[in-house]
Amino acid sequence: MSSISNKLLDKKTEIVFFSATAIALYGYDQGMMSLINTNYDYLRTMGISGESPLVGIIVSVYYLGCAVGAIMFSVLADKTGRRPSIFACLAVSALGNLLMFISGLGYSRGAMTMMFLGRIVMGLGVGGVDSVIPTYSSELTSDGGRGEAMAKEFQSNIFGLNMAFGINLGVTQALGKNNEWAWRIPIIAMQCYPVLLLSIIQRLPESPRWLIFHERKDDAKESLARIYGEEETPSKYEELEKAHEEESSHEIGWNDMIWPGSAQWHQTSVTIMGQVNQALTGYGAVSVYGPQIFELLGLGVTESEHLTQGNYISYFFLMTFAWLLIDRVGRRTTMIAGAFGIAGCFLLLTIFGGLAQNCDKLGIPDKPIAIVGSIFLFIATGTFGVGWLTQPWLIPTEIYPVTSRAQGAAISVIIWGIANFVVTLITPILFNTLSFWLFLIFAVTNTFAAWWTFVYSPETGGRSFEENQQFFEDAAKEKTWSVLKVDDASYRYMPRENEKGQDGENQPLLGGS
Repeated sequence: MSSISNKLLDKKTEIVFFSATAIALYGYDQGMMSLINTNYDYLRTMGISGESPLVGIIVSVYYLGCAVGAIMFSVLADKTGRRPSIFACLAVSALGNLLMFISGLGYSRGAMTMMFLGRIVMGLGVGGVDSVIPTYSSELTSDGGRGEAMAKEFQSNIFGLNMAFGINLGVTQALGKNNEWAWRIPIIAMQCYPVLLLSIIQRLPESPRWLIFHERKDDAKESLARIYGEEETPSKYEELEKAHEEESSHEIGWNDMIWPGSAQWHQTSVTIMGQVNQALTGYGAVSVYGPQIFELLGLGVTESEHLTQGNYISYFFLMTFAWLLIDRVGRRTTMIAGAFGIAGCFLLLTIFGGLAQNCDKLGIPDKPIAIVGSIFLFIATGTFGVGWLTQPWLIPTEIYPVTSRAQGAAISVIIWGIANFVVTLITPILFNTLSFWLFLIFAVTNTFAAWWTFVYSPETGGRSFEENQQFFEDAAKEKTWSVLKVDDASYRYMPRENEKGQDGENQPLLGGS
């Protein structure tokens, strides 16, 4: 019994639990807005119709807030530490959520302005969480377990999405779409995440790598002792000191990362395209507008809402394959296979969507078409979870040196925010104008994502931070970005066991997951 208790109170377990719960905060918002967008009282309070472009704008401004928050809090994370930055992110998220909750509560004039403000402020906080948490987590995880650890964290993202949609669905059915509490309750319920995390954050250690980089050696030893105990601290500290000495001479700023031709531009391009391609899979739209997509396949409103919940539950359990495969098969392979799989599903959904919209003309029953189409949407969603949910967030934490790792994660969130702003903004418009042909567009964009990943995205799994940086140095010498032409194409796959490095940041902080 005491061994179980010790395991539950283990500092490594606390860190994983904290990081996973913080990532669930991001998933909650995606599920939260799905049914709020169709609540009649919400639309009346905001003074808009269900077909108004403002519905999509209110959803999408959150992503712009995320982009700005990523910059703000990554800078804070570099200056004051990972933990203080995470604290600030959570506090801002809680404030934004509260502003959304009180929008139009007891008043009508200015309700939409308050909702816009709340969405932006909450986006600032969640954007910070999305940039700082992956950095913090990756700095405390072994090379052989980084992918699995982050995939588990992003599985909790889907838990958050399920929780939000489940609360939404329950209160909507209990209170009806004309009741204001059917949309206010799901919003305020989100407060459980920042409140819980803020209450336990002081229990967590600061990143020892960050402390050593800032010459806070005694604090780094104390942090390592909290994680491992006094006995292992000297050896762990020596490993991190060695890594710091190797990287300290390479001071990197934003200008070295964001301008074409700059020292880190290649890494930044891989980071940017990872998030762009993730947005092009179309799953930002599926997460936020799930019920509308099922309706496009010919299902009724109630059926569509229940199937959306079922799709999210399936999504959660299929994410298990992500953390089973990501450190065994690799990031690159799962992304390529995932993009081709999603493209195939969307191509079939184009056919079934077309049949569903023309059943009467063709004289065929609509139910079998809706059922088969829904199955392929379930498969596509699960394939996205395995192949694309985690990888674009993980890779930026593996390809930059410690001097620019937080900025790299911030760039990832910025591009994610901008790309999803565009996708969630235009998706309602595309629903109304293209109908089922929207699926064909996503089939094409997924094919592009598979091609780009195959040619330009190196396999970063199973390698140390230094080994991944070596790829970019070799690419610069070869004057090519093609993975197929650098180092005899060795970065196409995971390294064999006898190829793995044994020093520097290759050594784990948190043990294998």
